[in-house]
Amino acid sequence: MQSTLKKISRSLRAPYNRGVALRRLREYHARPRSLEETVDWAMNFGGGGYFLIKTLQIPAEITALARAAAALKPRTILEIGTARGGTLLIWSSLAAQRVISCDLQDMSHQRELLEALPPPASSCKVTLLSGNSHAADFRRRVEAELRGEQVDLLFIDGDHTAAGVEQDYRDYHHLVRPGGIIAFHDIVEKQPLPTNQVYQFWQRVKQEAVTEEFVADSQQCGFGIGIIRVPE
Repeated sequence: MQSTLKKISRSLRAPYNRGVALRRLREYHARPRSLEETVDWAMNFGGGGYFLIKTLQIPAEITALARAAAALKPRTILEIGTARGGTLLIWSSLAAQRVISCDLQDMSHQRELLEALPPPASSCKVTLLSGNSHAADFRRRVEAELRGEQVDLLFIDGDHTAAGVEQDYRDYHHLVRPGGIIAFHDIVEKQPLPTNQVYQFWQRVKQEAVTEEFVADSQQCGFGIGIIRVPE
């Protein structure tokens, strides 16, 4: 009942929230933004309902990942876990050609807003795919979208169970080009939810790959970003 009422409320407020979000996007696009400014916008874009844009990240961590991604001069970025579109805002400012963003939830309501995130002068196109990233048919949809092209950055921030994050890694890591980056969110041991188990997977994968960590405070609860650089 509560979920139904929430959906009704979101639908009633959608025209207003859409207008607010599009005005914010015009403000964001009013001039070129530095990487640091883009991260700040991703964390504080605002909006409401279906049109809320925000990323739950520690600024220093996501900025470090964005710098590493920018150094690749990326053409194509793939992320598993769109959530509120905050990281999509960042990736769409970096990718020269395309960002493919995948989420379990239906994104049709906010499609207009999210597809408009790339800067006006950019040739980047945003593709939104809704579905279960663990399903074989969904993986085939991603591969079909890429048409044989590999990605420069794969950001895995979807299913946070140990089995879920490992499956996303096993299913999609082959899509990353040599020299590219595979990144994971929430790698620190202390987590606010028992289902946040990326740490367990991260400790295993560190034994088989060259890794790097962006962690603001070793004692923090939640967050932390780990990356694997795919060998050339």
